[in-house]
Amino acid sequence: MEQEMKRKGGESEEIEDQTWVREACVDYKGRVPLRAATGAGKASLFVLAIAVTERIIFFGLSSNLIMYFTRVIHQDLKTATNNVNYWRGATTLMPLIGGFVGDVYTGGFRMVILSSILYLTGLSMLTMSQFIPILKPFKNETSDEPSKVHEAVFFVALYSIALGIGGFRPCLQSFGADQFDDDHLEERKKKMSFFNWWNLILSFALLLGTTVVVYVQDFVSWGVACLAFTIFLALTVIAFYVGMPFYRYKMRPKQNPFVAIIQVLIAAIRKRNLSCPSNPALLFEVPESQNSQGRLLSHTNSLRFLDKAAIVEEKNTEEKDSPWKLATVTRVEETKLILNAVPVWLTSLLIGACIAYGTTLYVKQAASMNLKINDSFKVPPASMLSLTAFSTLVSVPIYDRIVPILRKVTGNERGISILRRIGIGLALLTIDMVVAALVETKRLRMVGHEVLTRGGTKPVTMHVMWLIPQYSILGIGNSFYLTGLQEYFYHHVPDSMKSLGVALYLSGIGAGFFLSTFIINIVAYVTEINGKGWIAKDVNSSRLDKFYGLVAGLNVLNLCIFELLARRESYKTRKATEIDGSNSDGVETLP
Repeated sequence: MEQEMKRKGGESEEIEDQTWVREACVDYKGRVPLRAATGAGKASLFVLAIAVTERIIFFGLSSNLIMYFTRVIHQDLKTATNNVNYWRGATTLMPLIGGFVGDVYTGGFRMVILSSILYLTGLSMLTMSQFIPILKPFKNETSDEPSKVHEAVFFVALYSIALGIGGFRPCLQSFGADQFDDDHLEERKKKMSFFNWWNLILSFALLLGTTVVVYVQDFVSWGVACLAFTIFLALTVIAFYVGMPFYRYKMRPKQNPFVAIIQVLIAAIRKRNLSCPSNPALLFEVPESQNSQGRLLSHTNSLRFLDKAAIVEEKNTEEKDSPWKLATVTRVEETKLILNAVPVWLTSLLIGACIAYGTTLYVKQAASMNLKINDSFKVPPASMLSLTAFSTLVSVPIYDRIVPILRKVTGNERGISILRRIGIGLALLTIDMVVAALVETKRLRMVGHEVLTRGGTKPVTMHVMWLIPQYSILGIGNSFYLTGLQEYFYHHVPDSMKSLGVALYLSGIGAGFFLSTFIINIVAYVTEINGKGWIAKDVNSSRLDKFYGLVAGLNVLNLCIFELLARRESYKTRKATEIDGSNSDGVETLP
């Protein structure tokens, strides 16, 4: 009889789990969300719609910005490349601030709306700089000197967009991932695919941004492109707002997560002379029934010094009332997660640098080559980036299809581990730089050669199709290291810092753009001292082949360091509870 009652009770609880979402989230009226009516696929559609629109705008701007700086504002290659990298770096460093504010104060939904206003303001200023006479690039049709007023308005507009992206990008992606319940098996599997499909639609955005948008910018006008950007983003922001009833809203933490990390560090320093117990069960943790700080984490053996923060001193009976003197195991483990993520973040810097070269130096390479497909059509140089998008569009669905097979082979729920996926991407990035160096060597050998034609002689130029391999490998690599880094930083941070986790991923790529500028400046300075500089005024007088070879060598070193880090990585583990149905001491949430 008792067993029958337990069975019925279990069935009742299972039905309740299927009906209501047990995670710490609410619907738009502050109630416990109904699973069938909120989150998952229906909610993610609104998120993906605004994401793809924003990405089309961003890629349309960033991929062709170097051509605007060189052709319109008449900047040299080094200055234009640095200005593009500064701006792109800002767009990926600002999310650190936006992600923090979104996690702690506003919530993801509100931050997306507020950031959209800034984004639209910047786009409106860009549009006005193309149509209002006093703000146009040149004072009159015969002028060769770009207007300083135009430059000022243009840069203010660009960095207004960067501010908008700072809150928009980290909070939108984490808000989309939050629509899937980690405690529900089917939704958890869908969440794993969400990051794959997120990169898929971003690749679709890159494809449109580097083909249709670039074509409009080069052959119609930048003004028309900027006006279209403003209108479409405004429409999708309205649609995103209309989707409010379908979303699940994560409950904001009661305490600033950074304060909790500082408390752990101070408590550990105070107890630095104590010895950690051999049995982790002796460390302080609140019971599951009294827990109010999110999901409990299991103890790990990394950074054992921090475990001292959770040692209970029998002589100090008041320490449990002060988090500055005693921390729970979960708080200690959350601090370990953040500190362990720092080395991985550092290895992502070179990835950002290589991506930056793909959108600047690769484009200038293309501009110096034969762009003709036939007598009536020329490929816009920035449109070659569409090959990167196409490669990602092909590789992501293929990878998603073979994941079930990989699960059976490896026994890993993700197919291959997140860190292994990043490692494969780093290897592809190294190969890409080697290929780029070989192609550039061949292109430079053809510079200055002429061929005899009926009308006389004409210069021999390499056809732009020779760049297909390096763009394609870059796109395949994106589907590995970008997706892997997104998943790593989203899952590896504490539950109260999801937007900040995405911001950490973005900031690593963004800091890589600044690193790319630093590498260019150092290489240019050193090589100019010893003779002909590798980075000159134009690509034909530069030695980008040697530069790419140097970057390939740096990538080999970076890959070796990453492999050492991957072998020592500790994974985030949750304590077993009746809710997740685990029978083990921990549930590995980051395989």
